[in-house]
Amino acid sequence: MKRSLIAALLGAAFAAGPALAADNPGAGILKAQCISCHAIAKPDSMTLDRLWTRKGPDLYYAGSKFNKAWLVKWLQEPVRIRPTGEFYTKHVKAGDKEDVVDESTLTAHVKLSKADAEAAADALMALTGPDGLVTKGAFKGDKVSMSMGAMFFNKLRGCAACHSAKPGSGGVSGPELYTAGERLQPDYIYSYIKDPQKIDPHIWMPTLNLAEPDLQRLTGYILQLSASEGK
Repeated sequence: MKRSLIAALLGAAFAAGPALAADNPGAGILKAQCISCHAIAKPDSMTLDRLWTRKGPDLYYAGSKFNKAWLVKWLQEPVRIRPTGEFYTKHVKAGDKEDVVDESTLTAHVKLSKADAEAAADALMALTGPDGLVTKGAFKGDKVSMSMGAMFFNKLRGCAACHSAKPGSGGVSGPELYTAGERLQPDYIYSYIKDPQKIDPHIWMPTLNLAEPDLQRLTGYILQLSASEGK
Protein backbone atom coordinates (compact mmCIF):
# COMPACT_ATOMS: atom_id res chain seq x y z
CA MET A 1 0.00 0.00 0.00
CA LYS A 2 2.78 2.44 0.92
CA ARG A 3 4.60 1.80 -2.35
CA SER A 4 1.39 2.37 -4.32
CA LEU A 5 0.75 5.65 -2.51
CA ILE A 6 4.24 6.93 -3.25
CA ALA A 7 3.88 5.98 -6.90
CA ALA A 8 0.59 7.82 -7.09
CA LEU A 9 2.05 10.95 -5.55
CA LEU A 10 5.00 10.91 -7.93
CA GLY A 11 2.67 10.41 -10.85
CA ALA A 12 0.65 13.44 -9.78
CA ALA A 13 3.77 15.57 -9.57
CA PHE A 14 4.87 14.52 -13.04
CA ALA A 15 1.54 15.39 -14.59
CA ALA A 16 2.35 19.07 -14.10
CA GLY A 17 3.47 19.90 -17.63
CA PRO A 18 4.55 18.68 -21.05
CA ALA A 19 8.20 18.35 -20.03
CA LEU A 20 7.22 15.62 -17.61
CA ALA A 21 5.53 13.35 -20.09
CA ALA A 22 6.44 9.69 -19.69
CA ASP A 23 8.33 9.58 -23.00
CA ASN A 24 10.56 12.50 -22.08
CA PRO A 25 14.04 11.19 -21.14
CA GLY A 26 14.53 14.00 -18.63
CA ALA A 27 11.42 13.05 -16.66
CA GLY A 28 13.00 9.96 -15.17
CA ILE A 29 16.10 11.92 -14.20
CA LEU A 30 14.05 14.59 -12.41
CA LYS A 31 12.08 11.86 -10.65
CA ALA A 32 15.19 9.99 -9.53
CA GLN A 33 17.48 12.90 -8.73
CA CYS A 34 15.52 16.10 -8.11
CA ILE A 35 12.09 15.82 -6.52
CA SER A 36 13.36 14.82 -3.08
CA CYS A 37 14.73 18.36 -2.69
CA HIS A 38 12.96 20.50 -5.31
CA ALA A 39 9.35 21.19 -6.26
CA ILE A 40 8.83 20.67 -10.00
CA ALA A 41 5.11 21.39 -9.77
CA LYS A 42 3.72 24.40 -7.93
CA PRO A 43 2.99 23.29 -4.34
CA ASP A 44 -0.58 23.50 -3.09
CA SER A 45 0.68 25.15 0.09
CA MET A 46 3.09 28.11 -0.11
CA THR A 47 3.46 28.71 3.63
CA LEU A 48 6.31 30.10 5.68
CA ASP A 49 6.71 26.68 7.31
CA ARG A 50 7.26 25.11 3.92
CA LEU A 51 9.91 27.70 3.06
CA TRP A 52 11.76 26.94 6.29
CA THR A 53 11.81 23.21 5.65
CA ARG A 54 12.42 22.91 1.90
CA LYS A 55 15.78 21.44 0.93
CA GLY A 56 16.31 23.26 -2.35
CA PRO A 57 14.84 26.05 -4.45
CA ASP A 58 11.61 25.45 -6.35
CA LEU A 59 12.05 24.41 -9.97
CA TYR A 60 8.50 24.57 -11.29
CA TYR A 61 9.41 27.82 -13.09
CA ALA A 62 12.97 26.82 -14.02
CA GLY A 63 12.35 27.52 -17.70
CA SER A 64 11.55 31.14 -16.89
CA LYS A 65 14.56 31.47 -14.60
CA PHE A 66 17.66 29.73 -15.91
CA ASN A 67 19.72 29.81 -19.07
CA LYS A 68 19.83 26.32 -20.56
CA ALA A 69 23.55 26.38 -21.40
CA TRP A 70 24.36 27.17 -17.78
CA LEU A 71 22.07 24.38 -16.53
CA VAL A 72 23.79 21.78 -18.71
CA LYS A 73 27.22 22.90 -17.52
CA TRP A 74 26.28 23.23 -13.83
CA LEU A 75 24.49 19.88 -13.58
CA GLN A 76 27.70 18.18 -14.67
CA GLU A 77 29.93 20.15 -12.29
CA PRO A 78 27.76 21.72 -9.57
CA VAL A 79 29.27 24.60 -7.62
CA ARG A 80 27.56 26.00 -4.55
CA ILE A 81 25.50 29.09 -5.39
CA ARG A 82 24.14 29.69 -1.89
CA PRO A 83 27.13 29.76 0.51
CA THR A 84 24.91 28.86 3.47
CA GLY A 85 22.54 26.47 1.75
CA GLU A 86 18.85 26.90 1.06
CA PHE A 87 17.98 28.25 4.52
CA TYR A 88 20.97 30.04 6.00
CA THR A 89 20.08 29.78 9.70
CA LYS A 90 20.57 26.01 9.53
CA HIS A 91 24.11 26.23 8.22
CA VAL A 92 25.92 28.84 10.31
CA LYS A 93 27.75 28.60 13.60
CA ALA A 94 29.42 31.04 15.96
CA GLY A 95 32.93 32.07 15.03
CA ASP A 96 35.56 34.01 16.96
CA LYS A 97 34.32 37.38 15.70
CA GLU A 98 31.15 36.59 13.73
CA ASP A 99 29.00 33.73 12.52
CA VAL A 100 30.63 31.49 9.92
CA VAL A 101 29.36 28.87 7.49
CA ASP A 102 29.22 25.39 9.02
CA GLU A 103 30.48 23.34 6.10
CA SER A 104 29.77 20.07 7.91
CA THR A 105 26.02 20.65 7.57
CA LEU A 106 26.07 21.18 3.80
CA THR A 107 25.73 18.34 1.30
CA ALA A 108 27.14 18.21 -2.21
CA HIS A 109 24.76 18.35 -5.17
CA VAL A 110 24.57 15.23 -7.33
CA LYS A 111 26.59 15.28 -10.56
CA LEU A 112 25.07 14.17 -13.86
CA SER A 113 26.69 12.85 -17.01
CA LYS A 114 26.65 15.13 -20.06
CA ALA A 115 23.78 13.21 -21.66
CA ASP A 116 21.73 13.21 -18.44
CA ALA A 117 22.48 16.90 -17.83
CA GLU A 118 21.20 17.79 -21.30
CA ALA A 119 18.05 15.69 -20.84
CA ALA A 120 17.37 17.14 -17.39
CA ALA A 121 17.96 20.68 -18.68
CA ASP A 122 15.49 20.11 -21.51
CA ALA A 123 12.85 18.97 -19.01
CA LEU A 124 13.53 21.86 -16.64
CA MET A 125 13.40 24.48 -19.39
CA ALA A 126 9.88 23.36 -20.25
CA LEU A 127 8.73 24.18 -16.70
CA THR A 128 7.86 27.85 -17.08
CA GLY A 129 5.50 28.29 -14.12
CA PRO A 130 2.19 30.17 -14.00
CA ASP A 131 1.44 32.78 -16.65
CA GLY A 132 2.69 36.21 -15.66
CA LEU A 133 5.11 35.00 -13.02
CA VAL A 134 7.99 36.59 -14.94
CA THR A 135 7.35 39.71 -17.01
CA LYS A 136 8.61 38.97 -20.52
CA GLY A 137 10.51 41.79 -22.17
CA ALA A 138 10.72 43.79 -18.94
CA PHE A 139 14.48 44.32 -19.09
CA LYS A 140 15.39 46.68 -21.91
CA GLY A 141 19.02 45.60 -22.25
CA ASP A 142 20.75 48.91 -21.65
CA LYS A 143 24.36 48.86 -20.46
CA VAL A 144 25.04 50.48 -17.10
CA SER A 145 28.09 52.06 -15.53
CA MET A 146 29.71 49.41 -13.33
CA SER A 147 30.91 52.02 -10.85
CA MET A 148 27.43 53.48 -10.49
CA GLY A 149 25.93 50.01 -10.38
CA ALA A 150 28.34 49.00 -7.63
CA MET A 151 27.40 52.04 -5.56
CA PHE A 152 23.74 51.22 -6.01
CA PHE A 153 24.29 47.54 -5.16
CA ASN A 154 26.62 47.99 -2.19
CA LYS A 155 25.51 51.23 -0.55
CA LEU A 156 22.25 52.69 -1.76
CA ARG A 157 20.18 49.48 -1.75
CA GLY A 158 22.21 47.26 0.56
CA CYS A 159 22.25 44.20 -1.71
CA ALA A 160 25.74 43.30 -0.50
CA ALA A 161 24.36 42.55 2.98
CA CYS A 162 23.05 39.23 1.63
CA HIS A 163 24.69 38.74 -1.79
CA SER A 164 28.23 38.75 -3.13
CA ALA A 165 29.13 40.62 -6.31
CA LYS A 166 32.58 39.00 -6.39
CA PRO A 167 34.12 36.00 -4.62
CA GLY A 168 35.05 36.61 -1.01
CA SER A 169 32.97 39.74 -0.54
CA GLY A 170 29.43 40.61 0.49
CA GLY A 171 26.87 38.57 2.37
CA VAL A 172 26.29 34.83 2.38
CA SER A 173 22.60 34.44 3.28
CA GLY A 174 21.53 34.84 -0.36
CA PRO A 175 22.84 33.35 -3.60
CA GLU A 176 26.03 34.77 -5.07
CA LEU A 177 25.40 37.09 -8.01
CA TYR A 178 28.76 37.24 -9.77
CA THR A 179 27.64 34.41 -12.05
CA ALA A 180 24.01 35.58 -12.30
CA GLY A 181 24.40 36.88 -15.84
CA GLU A 182 25.47 33.43 -17.00
CA ARG A 183 22.93 31.62 -14.81
CA LEU A 184 19.74 33.66 -14.96
CA GLN A 185 17.49 35.14 -17.62
CA PRO A 186 17.38 38.96 -17.62
CA ASP A 187 13.60 39.18 -17.26
CA TYR A 188 13.73 36.84 -14.27
CA ILE A 189 16.29 39.03 -12.51
CA TYR A 190 14.17 42.11 -13.16
CA SER A 191 10.94 40.42 -12.03
CA TYR A 192 12.51 38.98 -8.89
CA ILE A 193 14.00 42.30 -7.83
CA LYS A 194 10.69 44.03 -8.47
CA ASP A 195 8.58 41.59 -6.46
CA PRO A 196 10.43 38.67 -4.84
CA GLN A 197 7.31 37.65 -2.90
CA LYS A 198 5.39 37.07 -6.13
CA ILE A 199 7.92 34.52 -7.30
CA ASP A 200 8.95 33.01 -3.95
CA PRO A 201 6.31 33.72 -1.26
CA HIS A 202 7.65 34.48 2.24
CA ILE A 203 11.27 34.68 1.07
CA TRP A 204 13.33 36.97 3.29
CA MET A 205 14.40 39.28 0.44
CA PRO A 206 12.55 42.57 0.87
CA THR A 207 10.45 44.25 -1.79
CA LEU A 208 12.42 47.43 -2.47
CA ASN A 209 9.73 49.33 -4.38
CA LEU A 210 12.28 50.58 -6.89
CA ALA A 211 11.45 53.08 -9.59
CA GLU A 212 11.65 51.74 -13.16
CA PRO A 213 15.05 53.35 -13.95
CA ASP A 214 16.51 51.80 -10.80
CA LEU A 215 15.09 48.37 -11.66
CA GLN A 216 16.73 48.59 -15.06
CA ARG A 217 20.02 49.82 -13.57
CA LEU A 218 20.25 47.09 -10.93
CA THR A 219 19.26 44.34 -13.36
CA GLY A 220 21.85 45.54 -15.86
CA TYR A 221 24.57 45.70 -13.21
CA ILE A 222 23.90 42.15 -12.01
CA LEU A 223 23.92 40.86 -15.58
CA GLN A 224 27.25 42.56 -16.28
CA LEU A 225 28.88 41.08 -13.17
CA SER A 226 29.54 37.78 -14.99
CA ALA A 227 31.42 39.54 -17.76
CA SER A 228 33.48 41.63 -15.34
CA GLU A 229 34.27 38.58 -13.19
CA GLY A 230 35.75 36.77 -16.17
CA LYS A 231 38.29 39.53 -16.86
